[in-house]
Amino acid sequence: MPANLITEESTAITPQMLPLIALTQEEIDRIVATVPGGVGNIQDIYGLSPLQDGILFHHLLASRGDPYLLVSQMAFADRGLLERYLAAVQQVVDRHDILRTAFVWEGLSSPAQVVWRKAPLQVSEVELDDCDGSGAEELRRRFDPRRQRIDLGRAPLLRFVIAREPGSGRWLLLELQHHLIGDHTTLEVMHAEVRAVLDGRAHELAAPQPFRNLVAQARLGVDAKAHEEFFQEQLADIDEPTMPFGLSEVAATAAGRRGTADAAAGAQRSAAATSAAARGKPGEPLPSGLGAGGGACKRP
Repeated sequence: MPANLITEESTAITPQMLPLIALTQEEIDRIVATVPGGVGNIQDIYGLSPLQDGILFHHLLASRGDPYLLVSQMAFADRGLLERYLAAVQQVVDRHDILRTAFVWEGLSSPAQVVWRKAPLQVSEVELDDCDGSGAEELRRRFDPRRQRIDLGRAPLLRFVIAREPGSGRWLLLELQHHLIGDHTTLEVMHAEVRAVLDGRAHELAAPQPFRNLVAQARLGVDAKAHEEFFQEQLADIDEPTMPFGLSEVAATAAGRRGTADAAAGAQRSAAATSAAARGKPGEPLPSGLGAGGGACKRP
């Protein structure tokens, strides 16, 4: 396994220090310019796994929304509980390099993922319209993944939107997570660790495994040319798009369904994660169906 040659003392990054991606010095400098804090905030740079390559391709292909943006929602009895939850999430992000990873591709010969040493959560507070009593539904409409995109160049690829629920003291939270940094298994690990932090058991958590190990296995095992030759042989007799029933405009619908299905379980697990902090008043998971009927409220 190639060692990571970038250290906290590094003042510059050169091509020889990046065994898991081939970049010129000019390309490296372009990457460094995208990271707050520059070289001092870069832990590692490497290429994408084959799965990530495909996800990034479809992200760039989509003209509206993002088919790989996952959504979940929660409600908290008060602002204090919400802040405790977010602080625990930050601790989990600090533990895992994949959760502190940004993606850069513009001006590069091949896309790169960049692990930041410090990646503060991005939390936005919004004000909800008190016109139909459904603050959770309004959040879903305003941040529907069929219309929302997030900046993949800014780690972590998690976005949090919070709002006070009109007519009550509760606080609502909506979380967006990009599939480039995780799936339902990632959510399970995250929520289990959040629970441990809230329970005061952070010291019991196992040491996290570097994501670069998986990238190294994928990139150094078989070269890209061998993969290309294999699939060219397997797909040699296909000469037209393999679209069922001629359907081609399905990205937006798929995005909403995927976000709903994957996020539902995540919302339930997030609720469990806050139960210890709430001391008998667990955070309430909210329905994660997207695009429900009814127009958005408007202020007079």
